[in-house]
Amino acid sequence: MRDARPAPVPDVAAGEVRFQDRYRDALDQPSEWNETLDTLLSHRSVRAYLPDPVPAGTVELLVAAAQSAASSSNLQPWSVIAVEDPARKARLATLAGGQRQILQAPLLLLWIVDHHRLARNGERLDTPASGLHFLESFLLGAVDTSLAAQNAVVALESIGLGSCYIGGIRNRPAEVAAELGLPRRTFALFGLTVGYPDPATPAAVKPRLPQEAVLFRERYDTDDSAAAVAAYDRRLRSFQREQRMVERDWSEQASQRVRGAEALAGRDRLRATLNHLGFRLD
Repeated sequence: MRDARPAPVPDVAAGEVRFQDRYRDALDQPSEWNETLDTLLSHRSVRAYLPDPVPAGTVELLVAAAQSAASSSNLQPWSVIAVEDPARKARLATLAGGQRQILQAPLLLLWIVDHHRLARNGERLDTPASGLHFLESFLLGAVDTSLAAQNAVVALESIGLGSCYIGGIRNRPAEVAAELGLPRRTFALFGLTVGYPDPATPAAVKPRLPQEAVLFRERYDTDDSAAAVAAYDRRLRSFQREQRMVERDWSEQASQRVRGAEALAGRDRLRATLNHLGFRLD
């Protein structure tokens, strides 16, 4: 197993660098810094991978990290499916909109909102599980699944691996369910490609919205954040130029992404599909 751990973080000065990368703007120097913070602020989506398989025991390590995340009432309403078979990955890549990183990454993790296990538990104890039919229960499952997956991402990045979330796995959820053999009351919330980043195609830290656009004190501030968004548009375009990407304002891109049902790649019909998969969502 290669030792791909990041170099030790020397001091708080490293935090200044990470803040600059994340915001492309000067922020107050962090008062504390450590390897965990360095890993978190260094996150970037990886879409180009080496062909090397992940070491034995890696999947189990990531699941242990995932299971260490918080879980509402300890219900643990999620499961994960590890896919390494190239043919299955190819079929899932097609269902997710033809994303190449699924083909290239040695490992694809499918994160499943799992009410099947809870329903079966009720059957064994002869206890109704009608509470699973409410929207709150599905939302709880989606939240817990996401918390678990993000724990796994932090863990894998701490040992030198990279990843990319695949929301396109929701484009054709019924077909994905069939491919994965999912029982009723389960749903593939998203995928996660995992592997060693290809150094020939380095991934950069993408700047985020300024904190003044997302951080409020005591109460939500409804004042117009146009100035903060305009500043972010400029910083994002600078990042895109550096990465030789198509330049596009975040404000324009985001508005197009939520403009209507036609922008959702079939996910506008998700409620009907979830009902078909056994989620009533009362």
